Amino acid sequence: MNENTFTMQSWDEQVVSGPEDGPRYAHAHATFVYTGIIEGTSSCDYLLYYATPGHDDGNGQAAPGYERIEGSVAGRKGSFLVRHDVRYGADGISDVWSVVPGSGTGELAGLSGTGTASGDSETVDYTFDYTLG
Repeated sequence: MNENTFTMQSWDEQVVSGPEDGPRYAHAHATFVYTGIIEGTSSCDYLLYYATPGHDDGNGQAAPGYERIEGSVAGRKGSFLVRHDVRYGADGISDVWSVVPGSGTGELAGLSGTGTASGDSETVDYTFDYTLG
């Protein structure tokens, strides 16, 4: 297993609009615990799109989101915001994310970087390529 993982602690999803058997979208609020390069906890909000069953275009369902992570990166403490572009389906998730410019606080002020995540369980491997200002 990769030493860089995050684990879902909570997931609260509410349908916003659309029928159960048709295209709809929902809001989900989740919390995660990170280990590895990033050590800490987070709060994340996603907008989820569900296609009409049987009419997925093959790209999976889409879920953009924002997440605030509090903790440390490579031992430097603070918080920062990331912007997610998640795809999900029967095989799990595939996520590409980036640090929101100017969102770093404390020793993480000036943090920039991008990451990826993929997996099909509550604990997911991630990568994070970053620069500390």
